[in-house]
Amino acid sequence: MSEAQHLVERHTILSVVAGSRAFGLSTAASDIDRRGVYVAPTAGFWRLLKPPTHVEGPLPEQFSWEVERFCELALSANPNILEVLHSPLVEKRSALGDELRDLAPAFLSRRAHTTFARYAGAQFTKAENRRVREGEPRWKHVMHMLRLMISRASLLESGTPHIDAGPYRERLLAVRRGELSWGEVRTWRDELSVRLDQALAKSPLPEHPDAIRVENWLISVRRRSLTDGSSPV
Repeated sequence: MSEAQHLVERHTILSVVAGSRAFGLSTAASDIDRRGVYVAPTAGFWRLLKPPTHVEGPLPEQFSWEVERFCELALSANPNILEVLHSPLVEKRSALGDELRDLAPAFLSRRAHTTFARYAGAQFTKAENRRVREGEPRWKHVMHMLRLMISRASLLESGTPHIDAGPYRERLLAVRRGELSWGEVRTWRDELSVRLDQALAKSPLPEHPDAIRVENWLISVRRRSLTDGSSPV
């Protein structure tokens, strides 16, 4: 095990199962995708070689972010990061992990529309290019793109994240199996794009996230780590 992976083992404050299992879209072949947040000890930032901002492992399909990097990405409305905060499948949550989950509303804003519109557009272009080049896209990726569009539209409409695929599960799984035509997928995608734009206009979410609240919490985490001589968990 590498030194970075030991950091994850010792200082993880939040670890969840993400991906298809969290979204209610898993099949018998689905992996267990683990995502987490760790807090590097404050003293580690005094060295020229800083603690890593992210670490793969030590478990298979496990990826973790250092808390500062995690917060930066969450403030930019990164969809994969926000879903870590709202996964129903929590495997580990320390006192700081509880604080981070409680802080989740501070990360939410209308930026979710802009960030995701770029992401969805890029993913759809990749899928269409692959379909032209190889005859069909990666249907699993198309399914997750549509799921994210549904999730983001719901977030903008209600102000609350919805992770589970819910009533869209069967149709999304049909996409994964390649049972919908590309024309049907395009139509659904276009309908969701319209829904996203309409949701933005009436969204109860603030224009910007509460970066000051997040920063104050980060400062308190660093101070507590320094006082304790290690990363508080």
